[in-house]
Parts: sequence; structure tokens; C-alpha cells
Amino acid sequence: MEGYECMDECCVEQLKVGKPAPHFSADAYSNGDKKKISLSDYKGKWVVLFFYPLDFTFVCPTELRSLGKAEEEFTKLNTQLIGASVDSVDCHKAWFPKDLPEVKFPVLSDLSHAISSKYGVLIEEKGHSLRGTFIIDPEGVLQYITVSSLDVGRSVDEILRVLQALQTGGLCPMDWKPGQKTIERK
Repeated sequence: MEGYECMDECCVEQLKVGKPAPHFSADAYSNGDKKKISLSDYKGKWVVLFFYPLDFTFVCPTELRSLGKAEEEFTKLNTQLIGASVDSVDCHKAWFPKDLPEVKFPVLSDLSHAISSKYGVLIEEKGHSLRGTFIIDPEGVLQYITVSSLDVGRSVDEILRVLQALQTGGLCPMDWKPGQKTIERK
């Protein structure tokens, strides 16, 4: 698939909805283990890739905990959650079992800052990323991008709502919720 092949410098400049998602391959902490994962491992599935600034902070655990509790809902929607920060796998391993045992999905270690740079969320002068959420379809194409301030956590309900709206394949009006009608194309 086209989205899984792309990863040269041109893709960084073309990070847009409807374009191939930048490929990544990195070590990750996943439910107690260290393993290498790639975006292409999830071909045929939806992916919610989200970046958070750092382990052992204040807002980040609230997001990770909520996403961990909602993981089953994402799984039912054929969706893989993948977290990412600039921390090492060892740092993740020191933090998650103790403070975030509900997090079972993989969390990338972006020590080189390459992935956060490709996705346009790296704050170079601080050495960590903004809060970025990317929904990637089963073909490896970006369908949703949101990047926000470090000070405000995301809404898991909104991420789920947008994912479900995208999965309808229809036109979803403002505040659309699962079970509601979509707008007919004329």
C-alpha cells in the first residue's frame, strides 16, 4: 500500500489529510515487553497514533489512563492504539507498570526524534513533542490530524467519535454521534 511505503523527506512536507502517513519502525514498550513495531504491521487496521510530551508528567498520565481504559472500544472498531514519546523503552518500563497498569497498547520510544519530526509535532528547542493525534486508515492514509497545546489533554470520547464517523464512509454533520444518520451526497 502506498501509505506504508512512503518515508523520505518529501513526506514530511506533505503531511496532510488524504496523503500517506509517514512510515515508522521503532522500539516500543508493549504490555511489559520491548518489541519493534512498524506502521506496516497494522496494514488492514485503523491506527490511532498519538504523541504525548514525556513520561512522568502531569497531564500525560490522565490521557494514557483514559486511552488504556478505552482500548477495548478501539479494538472493536478494528483499531490499534499506538502512543509515542521521546522517552526510552526503559523509561516506559519504569513508569507504565507502576503508574499506568491499564495501558496495554504499544508506546513507541522516539529517542532520535525522527518520528515526531516526520509527523510535525516535535518542539526542537524543548526536545519533546506537542500533543498530536493522527487517525490512519487501513490503507495507510492520514484521515485526521489534530495537534494541540501541552497544557490541555485530549478527549477519548472525541477521538472515538471521529474514528466512528470516518468509518461510516459518509458525510457526518457537526456533533454527529454513532447511530445518527449521515448526510446523503447529492
